[in-house]
Amino acid sequence: MKNKFWVFLYSVAFISQVSCNTDHKEIPEIQFNWQELPEMPPSSGHTAQKGLAGPFTGIHNGALIIAGGANFPESLPWEGGEKVFWDQIYILEKTDKGKYKWRVEKDLNLPKPMAYGVSISIPEGILCIGGNDADRSYQDVFLMQWDNQNKKVKFLQFPSLPRTLTAMSGAMVDSKIFLTGGQESMLNPISTRNFWELDLKNRQDPGTFHWKELEPWPGPPRIYPITVAQSNGLDNCLYLLSGRDIGPEKTTNVLKDAYSYNPKSEQWIYLGSVLTEPGNPRSVQAGTAVPSGANHILVFGGDGGELFLRLESLEDSLNIKRDLLENHPGFSKEILAYNTITNTWTKLSDSLKISQVTTNALIWDGEIVIPTGEIRPGVRTPKILVTQNIKQKGGFGWINYSVLGLYLLCLVGMGFYFSKKETTTDEYFKAGGRIPWWAAGISIFGTQLSAITFMAIPAKTYATNWGYFTLNMTIILVAPVIVYLFLPFFRRLHITTAYEYLEKRFNLAVRLLGSFMFILLQFGRIGIVLFLPSLALSVVTGIDVVYCILIMGILSTVYTVLGGIEAVIWTDVVQVIILLFGAVLCLFLIAFQTEDGIGKIVNLAIENNKFQIFDFTFDLSTPTFWVVLFGGLGTNIISYGSDQTTIQRYLTTKDERSAARGIWGSALLTIPATLIFFSIGTLLYAFFRENPQLMDFTLSNTDAIFPFYIVSQLPQGMAGLMIAAIFAAAMSSLDSSMNSIASVVTTDFYKRFSPLAGEQSFMNMARLTTVIVGLAGTGFALIMAGWDIKSLWDQLNTFIGLFAGGLGGLFLLGICSTRANGYGAVIGLLASGVIQFLVKDFSTLSFLLYAFTGIVACFSIGYIASLLVFPKKEKSIEGLTLYNVTHR
Repeated sequence: MKNKFWVFLYSVAFISQVSCNTDHKEIPEIQFNWQELPEMPPSSGHTAQKGLAGPFTGIHNGALIIAGGANFPESLPWEGGEKVFWDQIYILEKTDKGKYKWRVEKDLNLPKPMAYGVSISIPEGILCIGGNDADRSYQDVFLMQWDNQNKKVKFLQFPSLPRTLTAMSGAMVDSKIFLTGGQESMLNPISTRNFWELDLKNRQDPGTFHWKELEPWPGPPRIYPITVAQSNGLDNCLYLLSGRDIGPEKTTNVLKDAYSYNPKSEQWIYLGSVLTEPGNPRSVQAGTAVPSGANHILVFGGDGGELFLRLESLEDSLNIKRDLLENHPGFSKEILAYNTITNTWTKLSDSLKISQVTTNALIWDGEIVIPTGEIRPGVRTPKILVTQNIKQKGGFGWINYSVLGLYLLCLVGMGFYFSKKETTTDEYFKAGGRIPWWAAGISIFGTQLSAITFMAIPAKTYATNWGYFTLNMTIILVAPVIVYLFLPFFRRLHITTAYEYLEKRFNLAVRLLGSFMFILLQFGRIGIVLFLPSLALSVVTGIDVVYCILIMGILSTVYTVLGGIEAVIWTDVVQVIILLFGAVLCLFLIAFQTEDGIGKIVNLAIENNKFQIFDFTFDLSTPTFWVVLFGGLGTNIISYGSDQTTIQRYLTTKDERSAARGIWGSALLTIPATLIFFSIGTLLYAFFRENPQLMDFTLSNTDAIFPFYIVSQLPQGMAGLMIAAIFAAAMSSLDSSMNSIASVVTTDFYKRFSPLAGEQSFMNMARLTTVIVGLAGTGFALIMAGWDIKSLWDQLNTFIGLFAGGLGGLFLLGICSTRANGYGAVIGLLASGVIQFLVKDFSTLSFLLYAFTGIVACFSIGYIASLLVFPKKEKSIEGLTLYNVTHR
């Protein structure tokens, strides 16, 4: 039977590969439709505008600002022209009618004429740093702000540089401003390895708000490099590209190297050369760059250096030099993309209308703007270029839509089928004990394996390594604890919700607190589990994120209302089968599509440290082995020991033994599933490192990498099935949350305080609550659509750790202690919440440990409070702790 399965799997993979014609499907080409905004007007009192090199530029209060700069207004330098430095400020505003209007006035001026400094747009204005005029360089730093109400420019002084500096570059990473390279003197120009930092968080503390000199990159000094900030998939980093090394009595060294600096670890990494194609490094000195999407950097033009070096070697050949300058073709018109995760370069196009250097590329209302700048030696341009990346969407395709639609209709049909059996709350919430252990186990697994996990594990592994592997594997350690410590209380007390145990063990207040906390947690979880997959699906399919949210939210609500827990479990079974089958299929397909097969992939992964699992460094701020281990233990104790969505499955089987087998089945299923999803992440890294041209550099969310591969590389129909699997994963979590909240509201609140209302009234409340929860959760997800959330998995684990840790500690306190009482439990739960937020805001502890710290805080404080504050025993706890649990 096993052999037949593998033959079938290989056959499907082979057919799929053939259907792709064995070639990779190219992503829709990104076109840069360059347009021109109104040209720069002449400066105040002048009649012509030549354009400017090295001006301060930026965006503030909805306006493009250009200040200072230098040019040759009378004649070109080889014709005897003199370079003039300016102090004029130009403001380009958008009018209400969508037009543009320049503002140039006599009183709009810099403190002094200057150029070739660094300008960085921050929320408060444009930070202008250093620069020079004809005679000297400066160490001035000031913030330039545009007051669009009074039409004035304001200046605020910032700490001066340690030394005068010009011809450097800079960028902001999080709250820190970084400067790289530059020269300190105009009289004796020598490139430097200056690397300085200013932390804007220290603005209110004069004692710490100053520039710090840091350890520079492990390479040559340089002027006119490119510096840009972007995420490496884990942290926001600084990227240093190219430049040139100059000095007296030495030939200029045109640099083609690249480096990254991680402010968190304070480490530099050499990235190799800037490449237009393999084996063809190039210089992009004085060019412009912007971050693009989640993990790309776009580089526009730049000086390749070949003509510069030739001109430098012709100092005594004035006629030849003059001829070269007059016929200079301009700088490179190439647009390059660099992927910070795979460390690969792609030449996107030669579509630059003109190549402008010694200026900045800016993001203005989602569009890339390159203002003024130098277009060939001595020649500036007054043009302002603007472009918006426009993807020619190939569409999701009618076959994919058909597969997805058919699947969703089948789920609703299952809801109608099971609705006939749901006549009592026992049927609605516990399926009358009819669920076989293997179905319960698959459903438990499906509830824990949400669409976030389906996408986020491959994305996390693609961006980093296997460091999170232990997090999932801790369920093997937790499963026996759940089976032998927790399960007997949930089964032998004949309860419907886990929080009924809390009343029996402590008191009604603890039960209601636990129930209320669970409801709040699930509302947040529904929003996250619904919104984040919808966001990723929207990015790659083109389906509007609102429609994705509405489809999953409404359909999940419909079949959950109709069929109760039985419909939820059996749809989970179908969804998990589709999900795992699709994941295994993708595993084979990615391997088949990567040249030179598995051997090359393994070697590539080993070379780039992608298989690293264990990091035994004792650092609690990063995902080391210890952080992942204890974080996983805490998370799984919460999920399997105090979460009604999981515990409810234990109650749907015929007996305790079946429930235990379901728990073990879920735990064991986690092992192959984890191996599959982590392997997919590594394969995606190898695939896109080998084929960087296939990556969409506008992809705004790293978590969308797996769906992007599915839509861009799989054939029609199969891609639809895989996207259906993602919908399935999301909906299997949604239906569980909705049904479990309904069980808690009906049992812990309505039935508890209105026991005589009658079974039909209880059923009506259960269904009404399900509808309300579904609609409210969908609404919350729609609200979240306006939020900026970077990592799906990180956000979910943070949320669970912060809000559910105390709940897990509450159950452990009740089960493991005979001396804990209700008053102490309440104190422990409340104190745990306070401690969690203090840990989050005032420590560097990794978010993975929040679940563990929440459990420990609630347990320890609750126990101590029970002994010292309220030592009086409240009630009999016979059969309610591990020391006196009721026998079968």
